[in-house]
Amino acid sequence: MTKGASSRRKGSARNAAHTRRTAAPARARNEAKAGGAKRNATGARGVDAIASYARSRSAAARAVCERLRVLVDAALPDATSKVWHGGPVWFDGANPVVGYDASEKGVKLLFWNGRAFGDAALEPVGKYQAAQVVFTDASGIDERAVKRWLKLARENVFDSRAFFAKLRAERAAK
Repeated sequence: MTKGASSRRKGSARNAAHTRRTAAPARARNEAKAGGAKRNATGARGVDAIASYARSRSAAARAVCERLRVLVDAALPDATSKVWHGGPVWFDGANPVVGYDASEKGVKLLFWNGRAFGDAALEPVGKYQAAQVVFTDASGIDERAVKRWLKLARENVFDSRAFFAKLRAERAAK
């Protein structure tokens, strides 16, 4: 046994103190990963991840991101938000509702259940229920349309957790 190894053995007083000091932060990290995002997307160091995301974009994309954030926060006051898969996303419980992603072509505003809205202005994305619209400039944001979509998103949340759990169960049964 090396010097000091006995003090780190399982069950030792020193190990127990270390566990008490580190368990709470680890538990908080795990809860955040499991969907327990803070309302304002502020991380452990007090950094607003969504604001940081917007600041890291071009001036035009930053203006779009900042305007969309104001609209989404106002329309979904009970939602939690965080940067997820590289872009800001707002959740109803564990289900993603709306998010955006900035690229060279513009800022894509994505609704996880957007196809259910029945609006031709929203372009279908992927093979499930998502639909999006792209904004290249903040002045091009149709706020009435965005507010209407956000109202529909709040009323009609795609239960992605249950949907994908059902898919996994069906695949496992085959």
